[in-house]
Amino acid sequence: MKIAAAQFASVPGDVDANVHAMHGLIRAASGQGADLVVFAELAVTGYELELIAKDPALWVEEDDPRLDPVREACRAERIAAVVNCVAARTGGARPAIASLVVGPRGELLTRYDKQHLHGPELDIFEAGTADGRFTLDGVRFALAICYDNRFPELAERAKQDNCQVYVASSALDVENDSFEAVYTVRARDNGLYVVLGNAVGLSDAGDCRGGSAVWGPDGAMTADAGTAAPGLAVAELPVQS
Repeated sequence: MKIAAAQFASVPGDVDANVHAMHGLIRAASGQGADLVVFAELAVTGYELELIAKDPALWVEEDDPRLDPVREACRAERIAAVVNCVAARTGGARPAIASLVVGPRGELLTRYDKQHLHGPELDIFEAGTADGRFTLDGVRFALAICYDNRFPELAERAKQDNCQVYVASSALDVENDSFEAVYTVRARDNGLYVVLGNAVGLSDAGDCRGGSAVWGPDGAMTADAGTAAPGLAVAELPVQS
């Protein structure tokens, strides 16, 4: 199985432009043989908390037609995608920061809502309460979003739940130590492949410069998208179903 960690500079608050960029990266990842592509935290809107707080039109539904280009690309290329967005909650006054996993037939495989909110997120979003899991081609995946990764119990539960791949959608600035202190440790301590899709550009998260990457179960980095945008880190994972 091949996995791609994708990065691009989201246009603040422009859902259509960002979904179009995702469409292109899904096709590019498929062209490199990827079975799954992972995008950064809030890639659909950009990590723009002030904009999100002011404009509920930036919230998306699970079946939102604005995400149709992503679904179409997944169907056309027979690839899955982890799309992170501001997602409405049934009966909720606040949205969630959510990863929607679109399958290779354009179907929704699962939704995961970020469990550990950080800083101003606490005033805007509702935290999730359940771990995220999905299976693709017989391989079991775990989902996490940015600050979630600071809590080792998420990866520990993923290992206990027979997951082989841990997917992290994040918005990390250049001063964040998670590249060295978190992702490699989650991989090594739990024997998991870790896939990070990180943001690019200036936003409320700071100066994010990509570095989307894949780490092996020994904690060694096996692919890195660098700091250019857009970009892909593509790695072959010798996992078995």
